[in-house]
Amino acid sequence: MTSSSVNPGNGQTPAGRPDSGLSFVPVGWLIFVMAWSVYGLASAWWLVGNSGLPDKIFYLVLGGLAANVVTILWGLYLLGLAFGRSARFPRHFTIWQIVIIIWLLARQAYVLAVPDFVFSARGLAITGAEIAIGLLCIYLLRRGSGAETVYAKPETEAPPVFVSIVAALLGIILGAVIGAVAGFFAGSVIADVTSMSCFEGACGYFAAFIGLAGLVVGAIGGGIVAVWLAHRRRRRPVA
Repeated sequence: MTSSSVNPGNGQTPAGRPDSGLSFVPVGWLIFVMAWSVYGLASAWWLVGNSGLPDKIFYLVLGGLAANVVTILWGLYLLGLAFGRSARFPRHFTIWQIVIIIWLLARQAYVLAVPDFVFSARGLAITGAEIAIGLLCIYLLRRGSGAETVYAKPETEAPPVFVSIVAALLGIILGAVIGAVAGFFAGSVIADVTSMSCFEGACGYFAAFIGLAGLVVGAIGGGIVAVWLAHRRRRRPVA
């Protein structure tokens, strides 16, 4: 009698519970969190040189910037695993998400404990939603969920993770530059076509805002495309 199980040694995906497609949700969430972190870096870096901030607020801003950098770099590594359909992705993503949740809880506790901050129900709700989505992603990648049938492709050998990280960094830099320039140019054109008032630099601020949006979109898009191209061109059959 022929067994219905598939042998991984034959270069085929291990049999298991069929995947519903929801195991791709964590990848989308990862990309969103990275994009949010890029936006946080781009919009808050100038606060580091602001000497007028109270020390307790300055420390939180500095910690947030450091957390954003770690989130982006760690996320690049996870994207490399995801694009390579590595069986290590579910476990490494779970560790990353747990660390993110711990940071969110610590940040919220700090904000609530320090009197320099004003309580914000909106901020609390956003943090709660981030934690809830993170827990959902962990649940979707749990053992027996079927994710192992998606993130385990032994029939091909993906390029080294280091290659993915380097490609992503180059893609982020190039995409950020192109996005910022294109966004600023588009903002300037829109301001000119709509005859936007330049009183107190309003048209300039608008162009800069569009440029910032272009920077964020270009950085994330460039990183994703670069990782995809690296895996598309370098994947090769296992000997």
